[in-house]
Parts: sequence; structure tokens; C-alpha cells
Amino acid sequence: MKRAVSVSLGSSKRNKMVELELLGERVRLERIGVDGDMRRAAQLFRELDGKADALGVGGADLGLRVAGRWYPLYSVQPLVRGVRRTPVTDGAGLKNTLERRVAPFIDARCGPVTPKRVFLTGGADRWGMTLSFHEAGYEHVFGDLMFALGLPLPIRSLQTAQTVAALVLPIIGRLPFRWVYPTGERQEQWTPKFERWYRWATVIAGDCHYIKRHLPARLDGQIICTNTTTPEEVERFRAAGARWLVTTTPIIEGRSFGTNLLEAALIALSGRHRLLSDAELEALIDELQLQPTVQDLTTATDGNGCNG
Repeated sequence: MKRAVSVSLGSSKRNKMVELELLGERVRLERIGVDGDMRRAAQLFRELDGKADALGVGGADLGLRVAGRWYPLYSVQPLVRGVRRTPVTDGAGLKNTLERRVAPFIDARCGPVTPKRVFLTGGADRWGMTLSFHEAGYEHVFGDLMFALGLPLPIRSLQTAQTVAALVLPIIGRLPFRWVYPTGERQEQWTPKFERWYRWATVIAGDCHYIKRHLPARLDGQIICTNTTTPEEVERFRAAGARWLVTTTPIIEGRSFGTNLLEAALIALSGRHRLLSDAELEALIDELQLQPTVQDLTTATDGNGCNG
């Protein structure tokens, strides 16, 4: 059996293990949260090196890929410094391949989407998703400065988002990761903020922890497009009145797993013992027929949704 393990800086309350069959091969997916303890995470990566077929960095990014440029996050990279034998991914490959397909999916399954407005909590963090909405003709507002730095400054164009990334990410990359992204128990904190932009949008897209961190009380009729969700988070969006929940990765046993773990599973499945290129990931996505999952939040469901 192939084994893919995600070591996450996020809450241990979200831990999960499932086994599934992919292309005739059994694959075990494991998510281990360390509640923001970076030393514990680094220790686990060292212990799992050579024991898992692929590893994922969860709750953090090793760096951000924006418009073909790579911006390392130096405070995160020591987590995997002791890994020598097992390939490690933070999910960047799937963010730029699988998530690149999400806007047409939404238009096909949740449409007609009108007005075509998307509020992205972080364009730099999910550049593939950003390009997907841009190419689908959406008007967009990026919340990179709002969610990462707490500055109430919307970014309204793709070119400005790219320019801001080039100016700001080299600085952010030197900051402690916990300063710019919630880890551990901070992932459960809720402080409504930036309500104007939540309400302006038809689609609210991006990292789930960012979305729910400043969620307003009501999201009547809106679409949430994100990645990792638990049944509790699904119910939170439902209670706020959101119409649709779209997750960019499949829901398995009530959970959608992070791109880092799903990409680790694809690496393990490939048997190549290395990171996969975007073209190799695209081929596996097509072969496995991976698509986003959409849930109608106006009806009672068991949390498994409906794969498109």
C-alpha cells in the first residue's frame, strides 16, 4: 500500500486517515496536525522520512509561486530540512493545475453566476485559482494585504496583485509564518472584518481558514470556493446562509483534504519518488477524473456533497 502523510501546523482536531483505491492501487492518506508546534512538525518530518512514499506540508507554504516567480517563505523551510529520501510538497503543483480549473466548473454547476464578482482572500497564495477566475471574466478584489497584514487595502487588478506580490512577498517571506497565517488554536478564532468586500462578492474564494476567520454573520445566497473543509465548517457556511460550497479537492468521508496531501497521494501513486511537473499532475488529474465538489447548502446533506 502507498502512504501519503501530511504534517500540518494546523489543529490536531482536524486529523484524519482514510484509505482509498486509485488506479487499482491502495493509497493511505494521513493528516497529522501539530497545533502550531514547528519543532514537533520538523521532528515528525524527520521520523517519516523514508517511511512514507510522499509527504505534505500542511497549514503552511514552503513558498508562493506567482506569475512564474517563486517566493520562498524562509520561516517554513526549516520544517523539511531534515528530509532526505521522501519527496515533500506543499501542494503548489495542484494549486496551479487542479485549482486552475475551478471557475468554469462553478459557472457550469452553480451558474448563471451574476454578477461575476469574486473576493479572493489571497491571490498570491492561490495563483492558479486567481487566474481561473480572471480568465473566466470575473471582476475581482484580492484581500492579500487584508488577510496577511491586516491592512484594509483592496487590490482590484491582476497586474496590481502581481506587482504587490513582487514588492511585498520578499519581505513577508522573512517574517515568522505565524504572523501572517493562523496556526494551531488561532485557526478557530473568529473576528468579523472586511464585511464590505464579503458582501460585494458573489463568490468568496481562497484559503478556508482566512475565509472563516473574518466571516460576517450572513452570506445570503453567496458561493464559497475553498479547499479544506470539515463538516463543522460546512455547517458554519450553511448557517450563514451561503448557497453553494465548492471545494477544489474531492470530499472523502466527509472531509476535503488539502492540496498538499492530495498532491502527496498523486506523487506516491506515480511511483516516481520525486515531485511531479505540472504536466504530469495534469495527466493524473485527467486520468483520475478529479474535479471540484459542489454542495447545495440550502438542503440538508450528509456532508459528502456531489462530485462534478
